[in-house]
Amino acid sequence: MNSPWAEYKVGFGDPSGNYWLGNDRLSQLTANNSYKLRFDLQQNGTGNWYYAEYSTFIVQSEADNYTLQVDGFSGNVSLDAFGQYHNGDKFSTFDRDNDRASTNCVALIGGGFWWRYCGGCRVNGARNTGRFDWRGLPGGWHLQLSRMWLQCK
Repeated sequence: MNSPWAEYKVGFGDPSGNYWLGNDRLSQLTANNSYKLRFDLQQNGTGNWYYAEYSTFIVQSEADNYTLQVDGFSGNVSLDAFGQYHNGDKFSTFDRDNDRASTNCVALIGGGFWWRYCGGCRVNGARNTGRFDWRGLPGGWHLQLSRMWLQCK
């Protein structure tokens, strides 16, 4: 969703479908590193399912632009496209550009996320941009569906 910073801050959407928990809540929940993060990824075309898990997932406070700390990758995807390309990044939205690219990644891809140089995993990208993908999936990077969710350790 190409929503403004204020909406990503508090959360939005339908909990049974397209939903963002809220960056303030993510920061509060992950502050003591008691959750791991899991991505479920359905590949476009094949329908195959893949997953990636991270044993460390911490989102700093808004004062730090919700900087991401992620580590401890495991899963059946062939590349750590989240940790490798997004660890240490600040959260960006179309109205608050915190990425390191010369252009606003959200303007290019759509959807708020921890963008560095607009790449790696684009699980929050707008599908109509053709940039809804996870780098390194066997047989093609494009996604049909993605889910990010927290699990207690």
